[in-house]
Amino acid sequence: MVHELKKLNYEYNALEPMMSEETLQYHHGKHHATYVAKLNGFIVGTEYESKSLIDIIKSSDGVIFNNAAQVYNHDFFWDTLSPKETKPSDAVNNIISDQFGSIEDFKKTFFENAVSLFGSGWVWLCVDENNKLSIVKTANAETPITMGLKPLMTCDVWEHAYYVDYRNARPTYLENWWKLIDWDFVAENLKS
Repeated sequence: MVHELKKLNYEYNALEPMMSEETLQYHHGKHHATYVAKLNGFIVGTEYESKSLIDIIKSSDGVIFNNAAQVYNHDFFWDTLSPKETKPSDAVNNIISDQFGSIEDFKKTFFENAVSLFGSGWVWLCVDENNKLSIVKTANAETPITMGLKPLMTCDVWEHAYYVDYRNARPTYLENWWKLIDWDFVAENLKS
């Protein structure tokens, strides 16, 4: 199975001014594309060659895992974003408010986790089989898939996600990333 670079649901300039066209050209067109190309190269002639991305993540390690997980993480990240302003559905608002106090309390806790993640990685909103939400920090290529959690949304806090636009100002990036969240995507993930 050949894995392909995810086609975005929007143009590279659609997230401006929060995320520049230049950032998307590098982040999607170079970083993400490189993970896809490397994964395809590493799996040729191996047991992973015919497996889905999720199956590779669940059963591999080392460079194959790192590249497969980064492809998945980036695919999910791009789907978390929308150029159109969306609002949390009643279902999303209710579950977040029940478990975090309010959307604002959730945002504050999510940002604290994202700012405090040392080095490169991801911050996720996940749900478990008991409908319990959690904010999960993962380093490097790690993903909640290996923890048995279902991701609802993610924020990429690798520097390549924001350095062109914000240099080292991760908190400013996070504030602008928040404006791009596709809450409809979050609601779909919660439902399924």
